[in-house]
Amino acid sequence: MSDTSAELVHYAVADAVATITLDSPANRNALSRQLVTELVAHLERAGADDGVRVVLVESSGKVFCSGADLSEATTEGMEVGARRIVDLQRLIVTLDKPVVTKNLGAVRAGGIGIIAAADIAVSADEATFALTEVKLGLAAAIISLTVHHRMNPRAAALTTLGGEVFTGAEAAAYGLVTKAVPAAHLDDEVTAICASLATGAAQGLRESKRILNRDLVARIDSLGEEMASTSARLFASDEAREAMTAFLSRK
Repeated sequence: MSDTSAELVHYAVADAVATITLDSPANRNALSRQLVTELVAHLERAGADDGVRVVLVESSGKVFCSGADLSEATTEGMEVGARRIVDLQRLIVTLDKPVVTKNLGAVRAGGIGIIAAADIAVSADEATFALTEVKLGLAAAIISLTVHHRMNPRAAALTTLGGEVFTGAEAAAYGLVTKAVPAAHLDDEVTAICASLATGAAQGLRESKRILNRDLVARIDSLGEEMASTSARLFASDEAREAMTAFLSRK
C-alpha cells in the first residue's frame, strides 16, 4: 500500500494512539471489499504494535460509514461480504486494545456495526444514524450481533423495525454510543478519552477488555454463521433486489 492515493483507509500513530481513518468519499465510506480489507489490516497492525495502547477509528469526511456497498452486493451476492463484516466486528471486539470510534456525521446500516463493536463510541449530538435495512426488504442481521448487545431492547425494536433516522444524542440514550457531545467539542472529547485510555497498562487493558466482552464474543461465535446466511438469503431475494435496484437508481 505504498501508493497512498489508492488507499481507502489510512493509518497513523501518535502518543500511543493508532488512528485509522476511513477515506472513501466516492461511496460515502461504504463497506466495499477494499475498504474492509484495509480496515482489517490496520486493526491487526495496531494490535501487533507494542507502542500502541488505543485504537481510534474515524472518517476523513462528515459521513462515518454508509453501510454495505450495495453496488457490490447486487452484482455478486452477499455471502462472502456478510461473513467479512461478521469477522470485522469480531476483530474489533477481540482486539487486545480498546477501540474507540468517533463520528461527526452520518452512520448507516453496517457502519453501525463498527460503532457497536467498539469499546467506546463518541458521536456528535447532531450526527444521524439509521438501520435502513427494513426499507430495502433486508434485516439488520449481521450487525444485530453487536447492535442488539449494546442497545436497550425497546430502542432496538423501534430503530430496527422503523428504519428511521435518529440522532447521536438519541443513540447515547439508547445505549448504542457511549456518549454524544456537541460537534464543536467532539475532537477534544475523543482526544481526552484516548489519552486517558492510553495510561492503562497493556496487560490491564487486554485482560479487562476480555472480561468485558466475553458475552459479546460468545454471541458472535454462536450466531455469526446464522446471521451471515440470513443476510445473504435476504440480499439474494427478489424483493430486496428490486428495492436495492430502485434505491441505487434514485441516487
